[in-house]
Amino acid sequence: MLKHLVLLKHLIMKEFHQIGRDRRMKAIIFVGPLFQLVIFGYAANLDVVEVAMVVCDQDQTPESRELIERFQGSPLFQPISFVQTTRDIDPLMTRGDVGIGVVIPPGFGYDIRKGEPAKVQVFIEGTNSIKASQGMNGSTLITANYGLENLEARLSAAGYRLPGLPELVPRVWYNPDLKSRNYMVPAILGLVLMLMTMMLTSMATVREKEAGTMEQLIVTPLRPVHLILGKLLPFVMIGFVQVSIVVAVAVFWFHVPFRGSIGVLYFVSLPFLMNTLGIGLLISTLSSTQQQAMMMSMFMFMMPMIYFSGFVFPIESMPGWVQPVCYLIPLKYFLSIVRGIFLRGVGLEVLWPDALSLAFLGLTALSLAVFRFRKTID
Repeated sequence: MLKHLVLLKHLIMKEFHQIGRDRRMKAIIFVGPLFQLVIFGYAANLDVVEVAMVVCDQDQTPESRELIERFQGSPLFQPISFVQTTRDIDPLMTRGDVGIGVVIPPGFGYDIRKGEPAKVQVFIEGTNSIKASQGMNGSTLITANYGLENLEARLSAAGYRLPGLPELVPRVWYNPDLKSRNYMVPAILGLVLMLMTMMLTSMATVREKEAGTMEQLIVTPLRPVHLILGKLLPFVMIGFVQVSIVVAVAVFWFHVPFRGSIGVLYFVSLPFLMNTLGIGLLISTLSSTQQQAMMMSMFMFMMPMIYFSGFVFPIESMPGWVQPVCYLIPLKYFLSIVRGIFLRGVGLEVLWPDALSLAFLGLTALSLAVFRFRKTID
């Protein structure tokens, strides 16, 4: 037993020594997570601001200019350009220069002063559905508030009061500023861990085959289980280092709130690493070259996990026959756990169902990988 532990220790030291000699590997392990986090942290932002707007004011009255000032004062619509006719809006939208066009027809101010319904036409460039929906909602809200305030002013001038209306007083928990970055950046932790550990494990094991050193390891007194542990444990340690790096950058660079326990985060990262390392080991048994391992990791495992985990697209919006597939994706559960720890500050008393699902999937992935690995070396 002691002899096997000593051999396992030397195998782990060999793995770290091999990683230390490879400059590209060191760059991937330590610089790669920082690069991905910075890129994704700034790029994965769903907050829509400064939608370019064009206005065609065919009324030219104080009322129409007041409405335009409302749009100019909103952070959602910047900058604002003006055209003379509605025909001038089409080429601007075709070129993608503007995202929304507002047409104030003749008689708008007259209808407002008479208390008649006054219509405003809005053109939405719908190529980007997120930007289009937020632009439409913002323009609807601005126009409705303008009409309500105008009605209130007219009633007040006539000695009447606007009947009491229900007032919505929202209170946003956990993300009061509604910053999408606070939602997306914690999820990048799962993405970085998956990309790094899965790909590194598969490529490192295949590299042993290409170099012919795998056969040398097989003839040693090491048992297959010790050989597997020696290949995986270094990447478990590297995974925890990457967790620390991502959390530090998320909190101190992107100022994402961290309300939970760092110990709980490390604890639940282990079953997720079981999944990624198990899949990486499985890929290594199916690949003959590092290029094959990298391509298989990317297109057969990583891309489906990203698409079906809820990282990009909400699971609830997927077709009903696709949603059951999402519950087989380890990244789905880890994203829920990470966001719960970062933003809601919850612990295992809330997160245990997701953690248990991760552990079950991780044991399944590792068992399948170990079976394939043992069969391969036998």
